[in-house]
Amino acid sequence: MIEELFQIIQDRKAVQPQDSYTAFLLQEGKEAILKKIGEETVEVILAATGEGKQRVVEETADLFYHSLVLLSAMDLTLDDVQDELRQRHIDKG
Repeated sequence: MIEELFQIIQDRKAVQPQDSYTAFLLQEGKEAILKKIGEETVEVILAATGEGKQRVVEETADLFYHSLVLLSAMDLTLDDVQDELRQRHIDKG
C-alpha cells in the first residue's frame, strides 16, 4: 500500500489537479510539508501517550503520508529509503 500511495503522490505531482491536497502541499513547497510533518509527529506522540492504539495508527498513517510527500518534493523515492535501510541491515550484520 505504501508503494501505491507513493505512486499516487507522484501522479499528483505530475498532473497537479486543483482539488488535490497532495498537489497543494507540493506547490506550497518543502517548508509547508515540513510543518505538516512536525504537526503529525506531535500528534503521534500525543496519541501514543494516552489516546489509544487506533489513534496511534491513524496519526502514524498521516505521518507516513506526509513523509512520502516530502520524498516526492525532494525528488527522492521509496527505493532511496529502502536502500538506506538495507545498507544499515548489512552494516550491522
